[in-house]
Amino acid sequence: MRKPSLFILLLLPALLLNLGQLQAQSWDKKLRNLDLKQTLRTAKQAFGEVDEKQEIRIGEEASAVLLGAAPLHPSEPLQGYVNQVGRWVALQSERPDLPWKFAVIDTSSINAFAAPGGHVFVTSGLLRQLQSEAELAGVLGHEVAHVLKKHHLDAVQKSAKLDLAGMLVSSQVNERRQQTLQRLNAGFRELYARGLDRDDEFEADRIGVILATRAGYDPYGLPAALQTLGALSATDSDLSLLFKTHPAPAQRLSALERYYPQLDAHARQPVLAERYHQQTRMLR
Repeated sequence: MRKPSLFILLLLPALLLNLGQLQAQSWDKKLRNLDLKQTLRTAKQAFGEVDEKQEIRIGEEASAVLLGAAPLHPSEPLQGYVNQVGRWVALQSERPDLPWKFAVIDTSSINAFAAPGGHVFVTSGLLRQLQSEAELAGVLGHEVAHVLKKHHLDAVQKSAKLDLAGMLVSSQVNERRQQTLQRLNAGFRELYARGLDRDDEFEADRIGVILATRAGYDPYGLPAALQTLGALSATDSDLSLLFKTHPAPAQRLSALERYYPQLDAHARQPVLAERYHQQTRMLR
């Protein structure tokens, strides 16, 4: 895929607001109307390879797990803004053609989540802590990296010993579909509660910074967000899941420090703090 010029990289963040709005309600309905027979067909050996179509459908089921815990934020302009920024960041990756969807979950908990196949969620609680669009791009880039590397998909298969490519067969469809749904949901619930491996998180930080930089944003957006989170009280209940499922912000910042010399050349790329505050004003 041909990479856009530096001029385009710098210009496109300013054009994002002209894109269409995210249809949050229709997505929510779609996530809850799944055909697991199509998702998990083709019997293969345990830990069989999952193709892209299956990955997308599995991600829809994982997304339903997240939406079962908290609803989408009702503001369509807010959903559209986050979706626009996220899609532009995702276009800088090696999987630009995934059906990327970005959305805001309405909860005070400070966190962000990804699901296989291109689903990314950020909480309204986290958006209240961020200070610029560059920080948002870095956070979304981190979650995009989890999808690119299939971190959640691999973790669920290994921990739950699920054959995601072939758990359903043509016979016993109704019974097996329900069993598969329960095991799949349980696997993702457990994963979102305990988190990924530390190395997966460090890798996602590194790739997230690269993607945000390619998208034309200040590369220090994610480090700035991590500094903000690190300054918050560790006893804050809204941070409990984030700190339980991720390495400490100080550790993540330390792991990124080695890449700072390469990032300095792009440090004059826009931060877009004013636009961020304007677009998230309904959260203030």
